[in-house]
Amino acid sequence: MGNREDLLAGARRCLEEKGYLRTTVRDIASAAQVSMAAIGYHFGSREVLLNQALFAALDEWAAGSGRLAGQGDTAEERYADTWDRKIQDFADMRWLWTANVEAFVHAQSSPELLAILAEGQRRSRRMVAAQLRGVPEDAVAEEDVRALGSLHIALLSGVMVQCLTDPQSAPNGREIAQGLRAMVELLES
Repeated sequence: MGNREDLLAGARRCLEEKGYLRTTVRDIASAAQVSMAAIGYHFGSREVLLNQALFAALDEWAAGSGRLAGQGDTAEERYADTWDRKIQDFADMRWLWTANVEAFVHAQSSPELLAILAEGQRRSRRMVAAQLRGVPEDAVAEEDVRALGSLHIALLSGVMVQCLTDPQSAPNGREIAQGLRAMVELLES
């Protein structure tokens, strides 16, 4: 690997061990076994490097277990199973979700990062709505992107925070599906 790849690998290790906000330039350079100046040369800043490492890890997760493909005989069982898998991801990859939350906090004082995160949410809404409807992303209706995609992303963020904060009391997949069913009943009454 070259310095650039070493730095990305080092930044990822730092994200796993220290998180987004506590990782320093020195930490990354040490983990990558390169000079601190190499960060500026290849990425311009610590933030750009950490963002690239974090987004690469999120993309890796989305390409694997991040898809909505639960098991079960009914749509509700498949949805509940999907949530159980995501909740397990929150436990197994706690570092990724904690770093993600830290990046959101940092973005409040970084317009560049805020714009990147906002664009990522827009793409995620479309992807999720398409997966839930079972259609290609370019065929999903815009109202599904705004409503269905936004709702699922909101649920994902909220459940993730509950799992990071109080994993023993966080809902499981069956409870999430039951809660959605109860909400529909309330809206229909």
